[in-house]
Amino acid sequence: MAGIVACVLLSLVTMVHSQVQTAFMEYMQTRIGVLEERIAQWHDHSNRYSSELRDFKNQVLKMLENIEKEREAVRNEVENTNVRVDRLEREVDYLETQNPAPPCVEIDEKLTELHMNKKKKNEKYEKLTDCSDSISQVNAMKILKRYGSSAGLWTKDPIGNSERVYVLDGAGNDTVFVFPRMKEFTLSTSTRKAARIKLPFPWVGTGHVVYGGYLYYVRQGEEFQVIKFNLANKTVVDSAVLPIEDQVPVYGLSKHNFIDIAADEEGLWVIYATKENEKNICLAKLDSNNLGIEQMWDTPCPIENAESAFVVCGTLYVVYNTKLPSRSRIQCIFDVSGTISNENIPVVYFPKRYGSHSSMKYNPKERQIYAWDDGYQIIYKLSMKPKDELY
Repeated sequence: MAGIVACVLLSLVTMVHSQVQTAFMEYMQTRIGVLEERIAQWHDHSNRYSSELRDFKNQVLKMLENIEKEREAVRNEVENTNVRVDRLEREVDYLETQNPAPPCVEIDEKLTELHMNKKKKNEKYEKLTDCSDSISQVNAMKILKRYGSSAGLWTKDPIGNSERVYVLDGAGNDTVFVFPRMKEFTLSTSTRKAARIKLPFPWVGTGHVVYGGYLYYVRQGEEFQVIKFNLANKTVVDSAVLPIEDQVPVYGLSKHNFIDIAADEEGLWVIYATKENEKNICLAKLDSNNLGIEQMWDTPCPIENAESAFVVCGTLYVVYNTKLPSRSRIQCIFDVSGTISNENIPVVYFPKRYGSHSSMKYNPKERQIYAWDDGYQIIYKLSMKPKDELY
């Protein structure tokens, strides 16, 4: 009886074990099927991504090919432009050869005439206007901004109603910046708002002036030459070598200036110095029409420690300083009419100095000076009084 029970129990255990094994196998097969489906999905995704990557690569290659074609087209256009520019330059050169400058004979005759005018040196000057004012003091000063290099000049045309501001940056350059109004020059942080005028010859120094629509500037070659340049049509109207021999720097503290052209109520003047009179500054009246010298004077104003100068109503005012920064001051004058002398004038100081005035341009219309002081653009407003009140 006990053996029968044992056999039955053994059979039951064997049956249960078989059912558990079957269920486990079914479970494993189900999980393996799920894994196989996921592997198939991953494979499909991988194929799709590979296909999209190939398509993207092909698009990039086409874009690079198009860019290369466009670059080649731009390069061809640039080459064609260079060819056209070269052709234009040759045509301009041809036109210049067909319209040459006046022959040297005429220039020599002109220089001979100017040397004859040199005999008028130190004679009494016949005034063209009734201007009889003299500077009594610097009434106010306004610092506009700091722009450009330490040397340069900025100015306005005293003739006409133009509000343009002309900037010549540096003691040697060939590009004039023209701002439409003072506001644009003051507010602009660069030259983007300025028109550019390329000069045919580079200038030297800071002794240039804008007067009556023309830029009168100094060019250095074998000799110093004054160029009269029309700012409207951008052409050279006239040029002249002044009858001045063996020139030296006119200001002891501004070695880059050999000729300083100034404008006042009487017209244009030339401030210069020579080895013949190397200790004192000289002055000449310049004809703005033909660049001829009308009259010349030797002044008592020394070159040493001179910083800059300007002319007001036919009177030369020389500004002095020392090599160490200090206050600039008018310490010497020369009146071509002989009305006033150094003994009759007060010493006029300028309120502030950063380094050295590389240029001081008097505007007879506005009665103020446009100064360039170590890269700062400054306006000095002047107070005037009649010359006869200085006695």
